[in-house]
Amino acid sequence: MSIHPVMQRLAEKLKRTDLPEFKAGDQVRVQVKIKEGEKERLQAFEGLVIAVNHGPQGSFTVRKMSFGQGVERIFPFNSKVVDKVEKIRSYRVRRAKLFYMRGLRGKAARMREVAREQA
Repeated sequence: MSIHPVMQRLAEKLKRTDLPEFKAGDQVRVQVKIKEGEKERLQAFEGLVIAVNHGPQGSFTVRKMSFGQGVERIFPFNSKVVDKVEKIRSYRVRRAKLFYMRGLRGKAARMREVAREQA
């Protein structure tokens, strides 16, 4: 199923360009806009990217452990709720979707960090 050319141009025009390049296996900190009454504040959601879905309405899934409980959030790339995404570190992974991390706890969930480039 292909997208209509007009819709494709509109999607390209609305696409965000301020987000960094990241993939599954990267640890990111997502600054989320939280609206409480009339006030608006930023709240950080830091965790491992376990899935990235590309396309016109692409999204990415971030998983973190909070008080021993696994928490996942799905963020659309073009969402107004996402203020900023910071890539913290990268891990070496061999697959595109890391759903197997849901079943791992403690030391079993460790991953090998990618060596940073010397500049």
